[in-house]
Amino acid sequence: MKALVTGASGFIGSRLARRLISEGDEVYGIIHEKSNTVNGMRVITADLSNSTFDIPDVNFDVVYHLAAATPLVKDKKKQKKINLEGTINLFEKIKNKTNFIIYASGLGVFGNPNNSTVNEESKIQPDTDFVKIRLEAQKFLKNACKQNKINFSVCYFGDVYGDGSWFENMIVNRLKNRTFKIPGKGDYSKCFIHVDDAVGVLTVIAKNSAHDESYVVADSTSTTFKEFVDYTADKIGAKRPGGVPMFLAKGVLGGDLIKLLTTPMKISNEKISKIYTFKYPSYKEGINSILDN
Repeated sequence: MKALVTGASGFIGSRLARRLISEGDEVYGIIHEKSNTVNGMRVITADLSNSTFDIPDVNFDVVYHLAAATPLVKDKKKQKKINLEGTINLFEKIKNKTNFIIYASGLGVFGNPNNSTVNEESKIQPDTDFVKIRLEAQKFLKNACKQNKINFSVCYFGDVYGDGSWFENMIVNRLKNRTFKIPGKGDYSKCFIHVDDAVGVLTVIAKNSAHDESYVVADSTSTTFKEFVDYTADKIGAKRPGGVPMFLAKGVLGGDLIKLLTTPMKISNEKISKIYTFKYPSYKEGINSILDN
């Protein structure tokens, strides 16, 4: 299989590229910096927000579109340039070079489900500017694929954690030096997924030719953010952290990120579980796999 991965130097993208290469696939990866490469990957250095980049004349069996600015980028114009204009530029370059695009999105598109369990039939109702821009990019891609007879599928991921990510940088390391604080009380329900399972889901969708589908993707265990953090603290022998008022958290991290973090969310992963078996069906197993190594 020939695959193109955008954001191939990122947290999920680099691991996806490694997995595909280990399975014998021919992988092309779009990255910003050549220093952040994966062994065996054919590197395309490009800024998707600038339409001057080129894609090799290759017919890709699948394109995984993972490249995106995060909510930590507070500049809305920059978010739109990267997440929307970058997606439009990418499509123009690949529309004659693939028949399947998989788009990575997040649970934020469902807004606040008001205690309802979210699944693929739930109402799309984003309530942050960040997610609205991402959803605009998704809608463009879905419509453009339909017009060009290209298959399109989307994954709505929960919070993806793993080694070398925000989990280590923002939680583990700051728990160790006692600088971590939970926004609010931390009693809001969250949906997590280990990066290995996120990668596994993306690969199985392509391998199974699961065309024109949407999947809500997180592990099978409902928890609160406080429970997730407290379990991590206990695991590393650190003191359980206290909370910080929401207005202070918003001042540091931005309103969009805090809203996405603190909006209660519960999901059903029944649909994706029909084609994928989770390696880490609970956050405890996933955290153990990181911290026991």
